[in-house]
Amino acid sequence: MHTISQYQEFLADYLQSQYETKEPRNLYEPIHYILDLGGKRMRPVLTLMSAEIFGADYKNALPAALAVEVFHNFSLVHDDIMDDAPLRRGNETVHEKWNINTGILSGDAMLILAYQYFEQYEPLIFRDLAKLFSKTALEVCEGQQWDVDFEERTDVTLEEYLKMIQYKTAVLVAAAMKMGAIIAETSIENANLIYDFGLNLGLAFQLQDDYLDAFGNPETFGKQVGGDIIENKKTYLYLKAVAFSAEKEAQELRDLFAVQLEDNTDKIERVKELFNASGASKATQDAIQDYTFKAFQMLDQLNVSADKKAMLKAFGENLMGRKV
Repeated sequence: MHTISQYQEFLADYLQSQYETKEPRNLYEPIHYILDLGGKRMRPVLTLMSAEIFGADYKNALPAALAVEVFHNFSLVHDDIMDDAPLRRGNETVHEKWNINTGILSGDAMLILAYQYFEQYEPLIFRDLAKLFSKTALEVCEGQQWDVDFEERTDVTLEEYLKMIQYKTAVLVAAAMKMGAIIAETSIENANLIYDFGLNLGLAFQLQDDYLDAFGNPETFGKQVGGDIIENKKTYLYLKAVAFSAEKEAQELRDLFAVQLEDNTDKIERVKELFNASGASKATQDAIQDYTFKAFQMLDQLNVSADKKAMLKAFGENLMGRKV
């Protein structure tokens, strides 16, 4: 087994080895740009780690891991266009640095490139990887559409929101882990358990992302703080705040999330005050912890050694940025 930083290094080296100068440059340069912005590269690291957890050489999982990373970044390029986001990982988004048409087309190319990496596997493994990937990719699109729909709706339920973030975010984390299991040709039970581990960890991660969108440090968060509030996204924070507030404050929240303003400074601050006063902030932090614990419970059932379970738990703790 290797450390998380080693997996990140292996992936970075493999990514650089795949680059080649191709035309048209305005199609491929944005792809290299977004991939080189880095980030934690959580999802592909999970593919490499999962493969080794189940006894395979991480090198065998590099093509699938890069497919996951390319797909994830494709979704970010298109999400940023839909959200009109100015920053990604503290840098200009692709559509801001180039233009919207370039962002759309380069994103489309990334989706196709992601599938091409599976062609390096034997037919049976290729079939299982491609089948899982197609299912996951469609779920991500469904989750994104729900996310867009919810901006206009005033009747979003907590259950609907959790399903949306499961599809938009958590299923890709889960699939990344199951891909490693498929490459290692482990048991179906192990593959399903590692999927469920990733699913719960992905839910915890997205809830934390929602929390940091309101309360994070813009210098370390890497995205525009308050973006969800500006876009009127009915996050876990918002839904809990409406549920916990007296009618006057609940209606104020509904009214704030029904308008688009030129200057959102006061709106963001007032919404954050209501999140804190209602107890929604604390409820969100509790939910993050609950889903993290659920992920760790999956590890108890895995048919692998204790030290490998400990490494997966350490990854989860590191990802969530705290000991839980």
